[in-house]
Amino acid sequence: MRFIMLLLIAAFVIMPLTNVEAQKAKTIDELAKMFDSSQCKSCHAEIYAQWEKSHHARPFLGVAGGMQLIPVVKSSAFKVKDPKEATLKTFPCFKCHLPQAVEHAEDSVAVELATALFAFSAENATEDAKKAEKAKVAKLQITCLVCHNEKAITHKLVEGKPEKGVIYSTKNNDGHPGGKVKKSAIMSQAIFCGQCHGTGPNFEFDYPVQCATLYGSYQHNYLSNGGFESCQECHMKKINGKADHLIGPNFDDKAQTGDFLSKNIHLNVQTLGYQWLRKAGDLRPMVVVNTKITHDAGHRIPDG
Repeated sequence: MRFIMLLLIAAFVIMPLTNVEAQKAKTIDELAKMFDSSQCKSCHAEIYAQWEKSHHARPFLGVAGGMQLIPVVKSSAFKVKDPKEATLKTFPCFKCHLPQAVEHAEDSVAVELATALFAFSAENATEDAKKAEKAKVAKLQITCLVCHNEKAITHKLVEGKPEKGVIYSTKNNDGHPGGKVKKSAIMSQAIFCGQCHGTGPNFEFDYPVQCATLYGSYQHNYLSNGGFESCQECHMKKINGKADHLIGPNFDDKAQTGDFLSKNIHLNVQTLGYQWLRKAGDLRPMVVVNTKITHDAGHRIPDG
């Protein structure tokens, strides 16, 4: 009888914890709080500052602060007549632009996002209203915890899912003040980036979409032709011994983007001038211009 009582007590203790673990975010604020990485800033200020300027910090704002999801809800195959109709499936973009939402959010988050997009794009929307809606959408970010926990393991059949509360990196660190750090087998490999910067068509959606193909291009064109560097070696070159978390180029910074591309894209121009005597008295100066653009990047340019 005592054994049965102990089992019942244990069940009452464990059940609430299980429910908390399984709880999903119902609002944008809840999802943002769930993956908030601001605590990382105190120890990793330089890296955090780089991330804040990166596209990972504004995955739905695109270039120049635009609201890139408006066409999705208003004119694509996933469009909705009313924001209340929106579900997680309305936003296939979540797979890469907000991967944590796929597992940890309810459809109500999609409804709130769609409502903000409709309000922002309304004809009678004031500048203050637009600013408020943009601020709401800006809370949805690919934070430190998304990369260093949620996406840190790909071979889950062997390694299991990422452990809650564990930070994954390129090496183990039991003395990390922000929580236990475990080595991720993929953190420094191209496959880590390939999870989002992918291989091509996403056939798992009810309406397949063609999106990022960088990793496919990297595999089929770069590696097959003798390339051996990873995405991280080009896009996260070390600064003062630490990987650059801007993960350039930053397309909002035209000078930085131009410098980044100029190192990998090359233009060769050859010209030949001559005169063409078309007929007596009609001597025409002519020029032949041959241009050849090549690049030594690890993938097609442009790509996503």
